[in-house]
Amino acid sequence: MTSFYDRHIMPRLIGCACASKPIMKQRVKVVPRAAGKVLELGIGGGLNLQFYDPAKVESVSGVDPSAELRAVAAAAERPEGLKVDIQDGTAEALPFADKSFDCVVCTFTLCSVQSPAKALSEAKRVLKPGGRFLFCEHGLAPDPEVVKWQRRLEPMWKSIAGGCHLTRPITSAVSGAGFSIADSDGMYLPKTPRVLGWSEWGEAVAA
Repeated sequence: MTSFYDRHIMPRLIGCACASKPIMKQRVKVVPRAAGKVLELGIGGGLNLQFYDPAKVESVSGVDPSAELRAVAAAAERPEGLKVDIQDGTAEALPFADKSFDCVVCTFTLCSVQSPAKALSEAKRVLKPGGRFLFCEHGLAPDPEVVKWQRRLEPMWKSIAGGCHLTRPITSAVSGAGFSIADSDGMYLPKTPRVLGWSEWGEAVAA
């Protein structure tokens, strides 16, 4: 049974943090690339919906384990004509058949799933051959001094931020799951503490 904090306070805190200006700018770098039949992992409060192009996107299916966040996503801003279906589910056990989607979008989700490896494996399973995996995440910094502080703060951070990890690798994890990296980049987010602010984004292709 989840606590009052988990049900009511944490979703609001996460929603505010994930809607910050630096993070929204990161979303714009990847979400508009989506096309065809799209699956979004950890759709949360639906912050990405406004950035999909209905002229390119056939439909968007989103999964999230939080009923509170799914309710917010259902009412989230989106362009007219965008077909959206939001379901209860986790990235590690997707309720979809093999080779169902042209594109999987994953933004600021791998930090908090139980198993990034399983989530990435599931993403690859539901993608059609040649399907695209668009990602934008925060995680393990490239600088040893920052990493040292990330490791120190991570236990406390996880307890207040819904299990969000600070030290998970990003692009290397995508590559390690059997995706071919088409392009990727990384930076420290502006006006964000470095311990929280390393972000990587890019596009990968399912074999």
